[in-house]
Amino acid sequence: MPESLPQYSIAQARDQLTQLVHQVEQGSPVELTRRGKRVAVIISAEEYDRMFPAKPDFWTGLVKFRERLAAENIEIDPDEVFKDVRDRSPGRDVKL
Repeated sequence: MPESLPQYSIAQARDQLTQLVHQVEQGSPVELTRRGKRVAVIISAEEYDRMFPAKPDFWTGLVKFRERLAAENIEIDPDEVFKDVRDRSPGRDVKL
């Protein structure tokens, strides 16, 4: 963002809100001031979305993770990974 943004007091912004929104939509952020001090910056929804992208839901994240693993050709041997997970003992006797 440019260092020197157009500044408007809150009162001016209230009177010129429609014009300010059009200006912001064109890609020019606007600073709002109160008693000469900067208190807010208005940016376009597009710029906001670029700065704070939506986080994917769990399933989308999992699919992307799997795609990334596949793209990196990571070979995982499930038998090796899970070899100590299951108890292989016969267990207890059950009377039916």
